[in-house]
Amino acid sequence: MATPEPLVRVSQAVLAYRERRVLDGVDLDLVSGRVLALLGPNGAGKTSLMRLVAGRLAPRSGSVRVLDADPFREPAARRAIGWVPQEIALYPRLTVAENLGVFAQLAGVTRRGRRAAVAAALDLAEIADVSGRPVGLLSGGYQRRVNIAVSLMGGPRLVLLDEPTQGVDLAARAAIHAVLGRLRAEGTAILLATHDFAEAGHLADRVAVLARGRVVREGDLAGLLAQLRTGAPEREVLLGAPAELAAEAVLRRAGFAPAEAGPAGPSLTWRTAGRPEQGLDGAALLGALRAQGVPAAEIRVRTPGLEALYLDALTPRPVPDAPRPLMAGASR
Repeated sequence: MATPEPLVRVSQAVLAYRERRVLDGVDLDLVSGRVLALLGPNGAGKTSLMRLVAGRLAPRSGSVRVLDADPFREPAARRAIGWVPQEIALYPRLTVAENLGVFAQLAGVTRRGRRAAVAAALDLAEIADVSGRPVGLLSGGYQRRVNIAVSLMGGPRLVLLDEPTQGVDLAARAAIHAVLGRLRAEGTAILLATHDFAEAGHLADRVAVLARGRVVREGDLAGLLAQLRTGAPEREVLLGAPAELAAEAVLRRAGFAPAEAGPAGPSLTWRTAGRPEQGLDGAALLGALRAQGVPAAEIRVRTPGLEALYLDALTPRPVPDAPRPLMAGASR
């Protein structure tokens, strides 16, 4: 079966702010009816890349095409795009239906067609029950669903979402995921920037990991995970206290990297995908780490998932003769 032509094609795109490169030679494709999740640490360039695709910015070099047109210069390409920012971009004093009507007008929907467009968006986002309520009185989850609904008023072929479930509860998150599932089933292409690995794993067909303005890993999610799972299982060290510098060095030598720190401070969880290479089982590894001053409380072994893929993509490969065997250090 022939591979469908990409709806979105980014080729060697470079973007700079005041001579500082935030995107550096990015290549990316997305076809209709597929979801591509952008992953990466803060400052990696995810939002900047989405702004390029949305036509809000122009690349310094390289090219961006949506429906084979430049979205920065071609209004027709921009009309094919629905943009859902991380912030709630609605009129709080207007009702849900009034917001949809305003955005339908801004999207160029004719007066005759607006009623049907509003009804279709209410139905797809399952928000008809709150259509008459002011947006400012709705919960955060409902506001985010309305935020998505207004992006659909022009019947876009591509929807861009930046952290669409940030700050919502589990029920609202499930409702938003259902909306995106229906969009995908209708053939809409979705580009999703998220820090939520479970969300990306549930929704995405493909993933792209960005770091320092470059795509460091990209491809079919199932295929990438299958490659990762041919190696050793993922190991996770749970610490009883934050690691001091010496303990951090031991963990990194053993092939571990910290999960992202939370608001409470440094991460107490360190993970690896297929490393360390010393061949220790969980109990032996726990003892070896403790013997070298690491405040390890528990070792978990599991099949690598998207978090492991992400860490593997971001973790520099060690020099082959650099790692010191963990047990040798423990025996001193």
